[in-house]
Amino acid sequence: MINKKMQDAINKQINEELFSSYLYLSMSAYFETLNLKGFAHWMKIQAYEEQFHAAKLYNHIVERGGAVNLLPINEPAHSWKSALEIFEESLKHEYHITKCIDDLMNLSLEERDHASRTLLTWFVDEQVEEENSFTEMVEKLKMIGDNNPMLLMQDKEMLARTTTVDVLNPQGTAQP
Repeated sequence: MINKKMQDAINKQINEELFSSYLYLSMSAYFETLNLKGFAHWMKIQAYEEQFHAAKLYNHIVERGGAVNLLPINEPAHSWKSALEIFEESLKHEYHITKCIDDLMNLSLEERDHASRTLLTWFVDEQVEEENSFTEMVEKLKMIGDNNPMLLMQDKEMLARTTTVDVLNPQGTAQP
């Protein structure tokens, strides 16, 4: 059985993950207004992956006999100055999520909750990947600068992003 302190902290993280999804979906919608379909596609996949993260946490609480308590999701921003600004904000947000996961991991160690620690190890590894993906995009966009033809080439490249996550089955993955 999961203890109340750990349950409450994981419920808070579910909210963080759902806000992340909401933020990235808002960014996707903004890119749609700019007719940058590749950037929109990339962010939409990112939004789905954040829902997958929330579902993993949700299932963990349920499987451990706890109670999921969904909290209100804050309204995300809905306009930005540039693609670079969006990805810089996203990277900053991922740093925040990494700190949240690190705090959860520390709590799991303090509470001697080995089941949660095992789950959170996956999230620690995932955050390394998330920070790396956003850092790469920030660096690419810095190189592109105001070069619109290069931005359009990057947009086309981003349409190739795929995912195998299945939000309804967070213990496994869907077939591509």
